[in-house]
Amino acid sequence: GDDFSFVSPVVKYVLFFFNMLFWMISMVMVAVGVYARLLKHAEAAMACLAVDPAILLVVVGILTFLITFCGCVGSLRENICLLQTFSICLTIIFLLQLAAGVLGFVFSDKARGKVSEIINGAIVHYRDDLDLQNLIDFGQKEFSCCGGVSYKDWSQNMYFNCTTTNPSRERCSVPFSCCLRDDSEAVINTMCGQGMQAMSYLEASAFIYTNGCIDKLVNWIHSNLFLLGGIALGLAVPQLVGILLAQILINQIRDQIKLQLYNQQHRADPWY
Repeated sequence: GDDFSFVSPVVKYVLFFFNMLFWMISMVMVAVGVYARLLKHAEAAMACLAVDPAILLVVVGILTFLITFCGCVGSLRENICLLQTFSICLTIIFLLQLAAGVLGFVFSDKARGKVSEIINGAIVHYRDDLDLQNLIDFGQKEFSCCGGVSYKDWSQNMYFNCTTTNPSRERCSVPFSCCLRDDSEAVINTMCGQGMQAMSYLEASAFIYTNGCIDKLVNWIHSNLFLLGGIALGLAVPQLVGILLAQILINQIRDQIKLQLYNQQHRADPWY
């Protein structure tokens, strides 16, 4: 009975390659995040750490790297401690995602307030970070919107601020991504948002999107609940598969240890 093994090589190597794939993805995420961060000026980098997509990419990449490292080494070395760490971390992440989804649905008003806070923070740092600027411009173009609640939210930015004391050439303006698109234009007029905040809603609506992005985003979420549900399921399935494989392997290793202990005891005492 010494040669008989409870540990299935199929489970062991499926879990190893499963983790190896996400381990490599995590390294790419960290590399891209660090590269994007190094390209920025030091002053701008310190100004908007909270809203920097590069920092988010690095943090998620490092967490994924550490968790999948535990899974890789744990499965290869048949180490129960590392496999348990991997399984517990995945379970915590899965439960946090589930809780975030439920709380976001139940407390939709508070979630809306948080989204509003994030968007306002992004508006303030619009000119400080090129990645953030591109992200906001992309969002405003895709959702045909401008600002958080309305186009006048751009006054929160020091360059677009509409007060008379603002010396900026962009005073009372909005970014070009707020402008109504003209397909016949070969070259985008980046100054098309000049002075728009000084106009009334009705006047400005002839040139720019006057509706805020928060309402547009909420409407888009309501219209695409099945798509978002599919994405959530797509994120949850690999986590659940990882947890299941880790638990199967842990149980197999424990059975193997029990068998070895039994064999040792049996050799020591044949009557055992």
